[in-house]
Amino acid sequence: MTGARCGALLPDELARLVAAGDVDTVIVAFADMQGRLMGKRVAARFFRDEVSEHGAECCNYLFAVDVEMTTVGGYAMSNWDAGYGDMVMLPDLTTLRLIPWLPGTALVLADLAWHDGSPVEPAPRRVLRRQLDRLHQRGLRAYVATELEFLVFHDTYRHAWASGYRGLTAASDYNMDYAVLGSTRVEPLLRDIRQHMEGAGLRWETSKGECNKGQQEIGFRYDEALVTCDNHGIYKNGAKEIADQHGKSLTFMAKYDEREGNSCHIHMSLRATDGSAVFADEQQPRGMSQTFRSFLAGQLATLRELTLLYAPNINSYKRFADRSFAPTVVAWGLDNRTCALRIVGDGDNTRVECRVPGGDVNQYLAVAALIAGGLHGIEHGLQLPEPCSGNAYRTAGDVERLPGTLAEAAELFEASTVARQAFGENVVNHYANNADVEVAAFNAAVTDWERVRGFERF
Repeated sequence: MTGARCGALLPDELARLVAAGDVDTVIVAFADMQGRLMGKRVAARFFRDEVSEHGAECCNYLFAVDVEMTTVGGYAMSNWDAGYGDMVMLPDLTTLRLIPWLPGTALVLADLAWHDGSPVEPAPRRVLRRQLDRLHQRGLRAYVATELEFLVFHDTYRHAWASGYRGLTAASDYNMDYAVLGSTRVEPLLRDIRQHMEGAGLRWETSKGECNKGQQEIGFRYDEALVTCDNHGIYKNGAKEIADQHGKSLTFMAKYDEREGNSCHIHMSLRATDGSAVFADEQQPRGMSQTFRSFLAGQLATLRELTLLYAPNINSYKRFADRSFAPTVVAWGLDNRTCALRIVGDGDNTRVECRVPGGDVNQYLAVAALIAGGLHGIEHGLQLPEPCSGNAYRTAGDVERLPGTLAEAAELFEASTVARQAFGENVVNHYANNADVEVAAFNAAVTDWERVRGFERF
């Protein structure tokens, strides 16, 4: 990306704010394998004089740990034998912005490189960039919006931790999907999130209650894929920080309880480099261009083998339940919420909504997977099957189901020729290992469910 964007802070503007004492800290951050912002705070003057041009170092173990930040084996790029050296965070100055909820603070997102200047290939932002480059070679650009849901609790994060995340008080007592009254009760928090995100350069459009207790969704305007994914990470991190300031907590985990999970539906369309839409063609069946039909056919054909990048955690697969508005089968449909891929909009607004990801998704990897799958369809001229016109949960016969576990998804991903050709051997092996680590940790854990079932009765 080049050039200033809405909400962007130009280097000259930062220098003026630093000189005036209005900004004293710059957060240099990147998304890790889980999509979390990692990095460091640097003095604003030091950033202006040194880091903005030359970058800042961080330990490469950040791509060789589990979610608990414990070093684990199996990673070629970072391990004990290699000494856990540094990599360089190179600021992308087009992402520089003020962070209104943190006084005197700006933030910039970084790309990761080795000391010889070569990119760190498994870095999620790099994975997406490679797929965007493939699109650009065809004269295409991807536009994306992410619909990220979360649950709000009237408990602080530290109280939630101390209680083992049990007995938390949800921000509503009932299903408040579209209910104005229910959402009004948490409007002070929601408004703060929305207004602060506007100040950070994100353009929010809608805010509404969802099905689970305390569940909310804030929708932001679509943008070019990399911009949307950058904003997604800033929003997700910022929403937690703002909730903490309110003495509350919120979670994006895919399935917090046995009720409805948190989804992250991803909307995608393609445009030519001149800005013209390429998905719509009124002369074609259902108004879908041949490019769109092949692109969608590729996404459908690769849905199972790329599910690991849509559903990256053990908990992700608890969300895939029949009649839950989360998909369970490989199907597409026209404005059909029971399908994994839903076609919405008309004319230049025509787009595909992937309903597979949950709130725990790494947005860079998921969008990269959608592009890789779509390009597979275009490159091989795949034909689109007929849409599912009814209840996809009742579909039987030859229709495949999405993987039911992280282990199954990892096995499919590791064996995927499409994934290895699109992302490279190193990236596939890296994220397959990440899944293996999580599966092994889960299989070794003894859960409350097991104790309740077996303590006395087995």
